Amino acid sequence: MTLSMPRPSDDRGLAALRFATLLFFFQHPMAKFLHVPDVPSLAHVELLSLFGAAGVIEIICGMLLLAGFYGRVAAFILSGEMAFAYFIGHAPRSFFPALNGGEPAALYCFVFLYLAWAGCGAWSIDGLNREGK
Repeated sequence: MTLSMPRPSDDRGLAALRFATLLFFFQHPMAKFLHVPDVPSLAHVELLSLFGAAGVIEIICGMLLLAGFYGRVAAFILSGEMAFAYFIGHAPRSFFPALNGGEPAALYCFVFLYLAWAGCGAWSIDGLNREGK
């Protein structure tokens, strides 16, 4: 059994997955820093805290991934951040994600890991660079 890269016809699907994931994902740093949406548990996040550092990573890597510029690297970093968030913030409460509230973090982790492997798809700067070579 060999692993192969996704077919070029999958590029639009990858782009749709990337855009939809980031649409939901950007709510977290926006809630931390702009308080939109208003999430009471994220109302007083300090920049020089673990949540603040996570927010900075989410904004920078999220914007890179949205543009598809060094998207694989950004997705890999975000995947690691979500794994860290799951194991630090959720796993100590329970082994089961349905009980510890960690389903979103686990799903983001694996979606970002997939994007790191498969690339950004269509409508990305990385895709334009690949076509130009």
